[in-house]
Amino acid sequence: MHLVTDRKRRAALALGVFSANLLLDRLTKAAAVALLKGKEPVVLLKRLVILSYTENTGAFLSLGAGWNAYIKIVVLLIMPVLVCAAALVYIIRKEKKLFRILTGSCVIGGGMGNLLDRIRNNFHVIDFMNFGIGEIRTGILNVADMSVTFGIIALLIFEIAVTRQTVTQQSAAMPEEPE
Repeated sequence: MHLVTDRKRRAALALGVFSANLLLDRLTKAAAVALLKGKEPVVLLKRLVILSYTENTGAFLSLGAGWNAYIKIVVLLIMPVLVCAAALVYIIRKEKKLFRILTGSCVIGGGMGNLLDRIRNNFHVIDFMNFGIGEIRTGILNVADMSVTFGIIALLIFEIAVTRQTVTQQSAAMPEEPE
């Protein structure tokens, strides 16, 4: 397990990954507006990928789209901004495990990408990618959604692996009971 003990290095890593995710999200959404908005969907790789412009007025899978404006502001904007800011500060100041720094920064960068859409577009988040085989498809999503999803999945896999490794090491270190 790689540790990053220097705060400046943690800050550079966290802010670099955060910024890369945020920038990629912003660029792909700008491309979606320029190339897809108001046009027919673009089908790629025998329908494995479909690019189609849409705007989501809620959160994940349109959760909260019909909520009162004040509730949306608190639940879909203020609280997530505070959580993202607090998580980024925590990663920079306290987190020493490299994998947590990287995956956490992916999640935060993706989250902020969608939060910027909500701020700039009156709670409308730009979505444009759909993946699947036949009738088994994802919802329409964006790069920010992928950053959040893959970051969380990778972090969970990492934590499970670390936990298993710790349990195995503890079991190996325990003396055997006499018969």
